[in-house]
Amino acid sequence: MIHIALWLKAGLWGLLAGSALLLGAAIGYFAPIRQRLVAGIMAFGSGVLISALSFDLMDEAYQQGGFAATGFGFLVGAAIYTFANKLLNKRGAKHRKRSGGQQPKEQENAGSGTALAIGALIDGIPESIVIGISMIKGGNVSLVAVIAIFLSNLPEGLSSSAGMKKAGRSVTYVLGVWSAIALASGISAVGGYTIFGNFSDEVIAAITALAAGAILAMLADTMIPEAFEEAHDYTGLITVIGFLTAFLLSRLTEVG
Repeated sequence: MIHIALWLKAGLWGLLAGSALLLGAAIGYFAPIRQRLVAGIMAFGSGVLISALSFDLMDEAYQQGGFAATGFGFLVGAAIYTFANKLLNKRGAKHRKRSGGQQPKEQENAGSGTALAIGALIDGIPESIVIGISMIKGGNVSLVAVIAIFLSNLPEGLSSSAGMKKAGRSVTYVLGVWSAIALASGISAVGGYTIFGNFSDEVIAAITALAAGAILAMLADTMIPEAFEEAHDYTGLITVIGFLTAFLLSRLTEVG
């Protein structure tokens, strides 16, 4: 049996989850998919992530480090993401998840292409770090987290790349951005495993909760608005279905 170093396994799992961004981006750029379908997929992905951070990330953090570390990390993660997102919004990244014509063209907002890329990067890093952290105890990855992140990354890349195309971004730019972010996802997972492996349970819990807070803030600020814009009255139902899917996966994993 071939032995693979745990840090490399973490990177491969992160890369797998991040590859959904590139897959979604390719579909969104080349396939003529209706915006309402994109919004529905986005709502489903939002529900999946909400369930995963509720029953997997936050519960794990609480069990490992208690409420103080978990609550502190959760609030700090949300605050960091919110302020970083606000800064990037001013630079032209406000509608980076939108599949319509909301994203600015480079000639309309110079530097918006860079802001879009950085915005997409900060959206994905917290999720990938969590994958690496989940392997610290025992070396086994949280399959629920990987599946949830993969299922949410697919519509994220799909919707964003469709919007980028309508804003006049080239295929080289779009696929280049998402390829780089998929690679960064793998690197972030390696970092999550190697950097925090020797820290105390409280610190690991706080970092896990920090990532969860950043993910929830990202959902509320970017993914859910895009879903509601087109899906309207069906957004809640589709989000609930996504939530239930991830919840079922979590329970089946426990039984297994």
